[in-house]
Amino acid sequence: MDFIFLVFNSFTLLLDPFNLTYVILGFVIGTVFAAIPGLTATLAMALLLPVTYTLSVETALMACASIYMAGMCGGSITAITINIPGAPSSMMTALDGYPMQQQGKGALALGHAALGSMIGGAVGALLLIAVAPFVAEVSLLVKTTGKFSLLAFAIIVVVIAQRGQIAQAGLAACIGLMLATVGLDAMEPITRFTYGYSNLTAGIDLMPVIIGTFAIAEVLTQAVASNDISAFAAAADKVKIRRRDFLPPLSDIRKIGFGCYIKSCLIGYFVGTLPGAGGSMGSFLAYTEAVRTSSEPETFGKGNPKGIAASESANNAVCGGAMVPMLTFGIPGDPITAIMLGVLVINGIQPGPQLMTAQAPLIAPMLATLLFSAVVLIPLTLYLLGPYFIKIVSVRKDVLYAVIALLAVVGSYVATYSTFQMFMALGMGVLAFYLRRNGFPVITMLLGYILGPNLEEFLRRSLALSNGDPTTFVTNPDSLFFVLLTLVFVYFLVIRKPTKNPTVSTGM
Repeated sequence: MDFIFLVFNSFTLLLDPFNLTYVILGFVIGTVFAAIPGLTATLAMALLLPVTYTLSVETALMACASIYMAGMCGGSITAITINIPGAPSSMMTALDGYPMQQQGKGALALGHAALGSMIGGAVGALLLIAVAPFVAEVSLLVKTTGKFSLLAFAIIVVVIAQRGQIAQAGLAACIGLMLATVGLDAMEPITRFTYGYSNLTAGIDLMPVIIGTFAIAEVLTQAVASNDISAFAAAADKVKIRRRDFLPPLSDIRKIGFGCYIKSCLIGYFVGTLPGAGGSMGSFLAYTEAVRTSSEPETFGKGNPKGIAASESANNAVCGGAMVPMLTFGIPGDPITAIMLGVLVINGIQPGPQLMTAQAPLIAPMLATLLFSAVVLIPLTLYLLGPYFIKIVSVRKDVLYAVIALLAVVGSYVATYSTFQMFMALGMGVLAFYLRRNGFPVITMLLGYILGPNLEEFLRRSLALSNGDPTTFVTNPDSLFFVLLTLVFVYFLVIRKPTKNPTVSTGM
């Protein structure tokens, strides 16, 4: 209880113009980096890490928290406006956000994304402040077998959510899993599927895959559909955007339901507490759960605001969850918290179970900033800059997509400093383009690629610990829980509901 009071007392530090300047600057930088394909909030924090040497511990951690929250919500901007998620965690947002943009409701879609991000960020921060030690202990109950079952659950559920295209979705996921096996073996010092080519020894980097799958593929798609895009851009240019257009009506919020927001927040927060899970899995699971419980599942992927709300609520709630293992055990929940861990260590702060008591005055301002960024900066940024976000599509098509292509290629190089990976992004773009044209949901391919390495590692470790006995996945309680949960989702998404109505648009 004392720690909670200390956190809320730390809001007074935000009244200091120096601290507030760095918090706002961090949020703006995080938003810009998250919105531009290839330039993630992780990269923003890494580039700004040297600056933290000149700041006090409190100010440095407050700036990091601001960048983190901005990075989670900023990717929705381009996901909605031009169907290119700026961050992996915004991939599911594009499924319904971009159709709303095409319907002339782009401002409303951004409003729903901001509202979901605000609620998710606030709930995640409050849960972090209130129950971090308890949640940390619960997350440790998920052992190796449980982690494999959780990852398998995520892949299976997202595949079967593509009702009417389960076979294509499954094949796309397998392609992603295959791509994830390229490079060094996860458990032995041998290379796989490199065919003697040294550049493949380190595998295929995540950023080129993301940039190719979305940015390059989208540029190719829009080049083929140039007439439609030109007409859409011309129509969008004539629409006068008012700031009140970004405010979701109460009728939409009631239709989405308070339960959807809270459930998505809890899913995102719990997933965030699992090291390595990240915002992508949180948004995948929350979106799928929203589809499962909806009375109109066929409307998802066609501009349903509930899909945006579920995705954004979950991926911003991940912020609070990912900090739990980082603060209490020194185990980063995702790449951004890994950098924040570095800031702590550089300043002589050792994460551990006693951190929130022994060095609470240094940690409390960071948690206060996380809450402040969600509740104040997210809606304020949309109010001030929203009309400029929505006007992205009114830029001349040849200029817009030329710039996107340039940023995508440069971004893939900056992310890896490898010419090979830059060309790999182009190759992935061509592959994703042909998959999309033939009705394969590339979102499942990307999920398979992202989760593939951990899925393989936890599978092999589980079998090694059990001497090759596969029943270990049903005899361990944590694993059995996720196995049963998978069966529940299979029942509701495949058996109970009809398969003739597609649930998710496969334009992605």
